[in-house]
Amino acid sequence: MSRYKLTVEYDGARYVGWQRQDNGPSIQQALEEAIHGFSGETVLVQGAGRTDSGVHALAQVAHVDIEGPFRPDTVRDAINFHIKPAPISVLQAEEVRDGFNARFDARERAYVYRIFNRRVPPALERGRCWWVIAALDVHAMNEAAQVLIGKHDFTSFRAVKCQAKSPVKTLDVLQVTQDGPLIEVRVRARSFLHHQVRNLVGALKLVGEGKWSKAQLENALAACDRTAGGPTAPAGGLFLTEVVYNDRHGTQSEPDADA
Repeated sequence: MSRYKLTVEYDGARYVGWQRQDNGPSIQQALEEAIHGFSGETVLVQGAGRTDSGVHALAQVAHVDIEGPFRPDTVRDAINFHIKPAPISVLQAEEVRDGFNARFDARERAYVYRIFNRRVPPALERGRCWWVIAALDVHAMNEAAQVLIGKHDFTSFRAVKCQAKSPVKTLDVLQVTQDGPLIEVRVRARSFLHHQVRNLVGALKLVGEGKWSKAQLENALAACDRTAGGPTAPAGGLFLTEVVYNDRHGTQSEPDADA
């Protein structure tokens, strides 16, 4: 039995999310079925983050145990062969120690949220951004975002049904930048609450529109009340971009929720 670490890219538009569910296809299910297709084994693929329905990934990380033995590049290529035409690709497969856990050994996760800010609707970016017509003040958004950096109670910015034991999280990075019509909100933390990133983006959009000030965003955070936190940004603009590990041995981390 060998354990493999997989780095996976996917378009989540047609899926109910990373995790297997009864109400539709998932990324996890597609990978498990592809591995069964070439190995004949029934396996469990465990991801670093349970991305929500419609959320994409540029570098999701997962681990899986396969009897094999198979070379890592064979695992990568065989999964990609059996998973097509699904919009899922294994970018890399690495053989790791038996105790490696993609979820619990992760020490940092990074996401980017993409807003397409122009009057004309996007053609090529459709389904991979939030189309916002009203002109947004990116400087104001980025300045206001800094009040959210650090360790806080993020009750105002987590889903009502979030199952995390504590609403307290530490944001290491929250940065808003613009390149033409594309606005990107980049965020890094050890772990996130359910819908936390999308709720933060929804609030920052209000700042960009001039409907909220920096002080109002700070007050929303202090309220510790979801009804004070503003709207939830659509899932299609969110991408998991990186999962960071200390080394091959990893380090214990809080479980990640759906961001």
